[in-house]
Formats: sequence, C-alpha cells, structure tokens
Amino acid sequence: MTIERIDPGTRMSQAVVHGNTVYLAGQVGAPSESVTAQTLAICAKIDDLLARVGSGKSKMLQATIWLSDMAYFSEMNAVWDSWIDPKNPPTRACGESKLATPDYKVEIIIIAAK
Repeated sequence: MTIERIDPGTRMSQAVVHGNTVYLAGQVGAPSESVTAQTLAICAKIDDLLARVGSGKSKMLQATIWLSDMAYFSEMNAVWDSWIDPKNPPTRACGESKLATPDYKVEIIIIAAK
C-alpha cells in the first residue's frame, strides 16, 4: 500500500493518506485570535486538506480537540456545531492541554476516510 504525504516538512506532514484513511496533523488558527476565530480558521484548513485528498467532513471518522482552557468549550462548540455535518458526525474527544504556545487556544486533529 502506498503512503501519500501532503505538504511534508522536515518535522511533519499536514496530512498523510494510507490506503483509504486520511490522518491530519493538528490544525491551529492564527495565534492571539479569539477562540471563535481560531476554530473557524481550523475548520477551513480541515475542509481544504480533506478536499485535496478526495475526502470531506462527511467522511470524518474521529476528531480530537485540544483546548488550552476548558473555559473555551462552549465557544469552540458553537463554531464546531455550525460546521460539522450533523448527519455524519465523527467520534470526538475534547480535553485541556498546554499547546505549542500560549497564543494557541484550540488544536484539532482529524482522522477521515477517503
């Protein structure tokens, strides 16, 4: 089986396709923006990456969401709930974690089918 790497860098690729499974790197928004703005930017990046490999949000299998503070849960969910395909929601986990920089408030990791 072949492995396709999307936007590979020296440290990581933004997406990896193995067979019919798509693995996205953790996506973040612009530092220092609001939780809403970061989540909107992340969702747009996810849409773009999935489209580039012939997938889409209706084919998402799993989402892992990291928040720098669980106080952001409702604000992030307001964006997520308006973006997600309500007929095809993925499994999901959401937790609190220190992210790469304190300016990041949200990071989302996706696994999808092709």
